[in-house]
Amino acid sequence: MILTFSERQFDAVICLQGDLPSIEVFEHLANKPLIAADGAANLLVAAGIGPEYVVGDLDSVTDATIEQLHGTTELIRDPDQDSTDFEKSLRFAAQQLWTNILVLGMHGGDLEHTLNNWSVLMRHGREASLTAFDRGRYAVPISTSFRYAPHPDELLSLIPQPLAHLTTSGLVWDLANEPLELGTREGGRNRASGSEISIELHSGSLLFFCDARLPLAPDLQLSLT
Repeated sequence: MILTFSERQFDAVICLQGDLPSIEVFEHLANKPLIAADGAANLLVAAGIGPEYVVGDLDSVTDATIEQLHGTTELIRDPDQDSTDFEKSLRFAAQQLWTNILVLGMHGGDLEHTLNNWSVLMRHGREASLTAFDRGRYAVPISTSFRYAPHPDELLSLIPQPLAHLTTSGLVWDLANEPLELGTREGGRNRASGSEISIELHSGSLLFFCDARLPLAPDLQLSLT
């Protein structure tokens, strides 16, 4: 597989109730459907941004926000208490056949909330193409071997979920059939040393962190060679 950023763009954007990126990020994505996960609608409205949809049990959206969104935003009430507002937003996106999703606002509140969002991203990343954005960086759930053409000296991280066994080439600190495991050894803050890197994933899964290419989405394509 080859991880590329050529022509593919995101189908939709989901905004969670965490730290929002700059207004310039939303401008890059202005033509994409914007889904606010429940209370994220309050943050968006305060920033002068109107989502097309608000999804969740709607217990965190203020009356003032609902009043401001009246007539321009569809409220999708989902009372399911066995899933998070993030999961409800992903479910709604799947119903619209949007499978290539950018996620904003992953963290910024309680630490356990951030970790739960991280878990949801990995779990649902097996069935949809999900990418988290934060501070100019993409986080991409990966469960297969791939090649990638980095920026010169690009900062790259390989964070196991929770265990990955892999061999790499093209990084400053390469791995040779070695394990990474949360709580034992992670692969953070590595760098590209050449024009192509190779990640051979023998087992497990990981979060791959790289530079963002807004509005382009990561695309795992079959290699012809």
